[in-house]
Amino acid sequence: MTFFQAIVLGVTQGLTEFLPISSTAHLRIVPAFAGWEDPGAAFTAVVQLGTMAAVLIYFRRDLWNIARTWLLSLRRPELRSERDARLGWYLVIATVPIAVLGFAFKNPIEHGARDLYVIGSALIVFGFVLLWADRVGRHSRPLEDINTPDGILIGLAQSLALIPGVSRSGATISAGLFRDFDRVSAARFSFLLSVPAVVLSGLFELRKFVGHGAGTSGGALVVATLLAFVVGYASIAFLLRFLSTHTVLPFVIYRVVLGALVLALVAAGAIH
Repeated sequence: MTFFQAIVLGVTQGLTEFLPISSTAHLRIVPAFAGWEDPGAAFTAVVQLGTMAAVLIYFRRDLWNIARTWLLSLRRPELRSERDARLGWYLVIATVPIAVLGFAFKNPIEHGARDLYVIGSALIVFGFVLLWADRVGRHSRPLEDINTPDGILIGLAQSLALIPGVSRSGATISAGLFRDFDRVSAARFSFLLSVPAVVLSGLFELRKFVGHGAGTSGGALVVATLLAFVVGYASIAFLLRFLSTHTVLPFVIYRVVLGALVLALVAAGAIH
């Protein structure tokens, strides 16, 4: 991978990780459009650590309060009813499905699921799921109202993002909307939930680059990860402001158009 490719892919990761349009799909589609080799699932997982750093810094107060209160609640039962302690438990519960399924289906995810037909189809189908969730949800619940069924459902939805094109943020925001959360609350929990799953995945895949390499130089990987962090931080701020006054319709339109374009180009043999 050249440094130019690393720059393009790092910016792509930062732009698409938090928007409900699937960063994994874009890290497969952009190289296909440009005629580059697929950077692979391992590269994707490691570069996502950059966007996770953006979440850690942007939500540093929330994450600190959640972690501190949750740990204290392990020894002090009276704290378990507090919002931050409950959020800590729900983040743990919601991370279990993607951790189990990600390990169980590791090989299909890294290879077969990266097929462009799968990605194009997932972009379209789950774009309409996002639109449906936005239309039927009542947008009435704040994040403080989250409960165990919410955590389980949103966690199961996150596991669907193991399929490139589904979008982790798109799936979890959709689940939150189906549970009647307002758009900003659904997005905030989606961002917080991304931390444990993506950090664990990135650190697990980082081993492929240590000592062995994986078709990518260490310098190119660092550049891509740093750019993903900077652009990802800006993307978080943008999406939270956007969802406070807008629907998800623009993202749905983009997903459907891009998915249809990918399917058409693959069918025509223009991309592989």
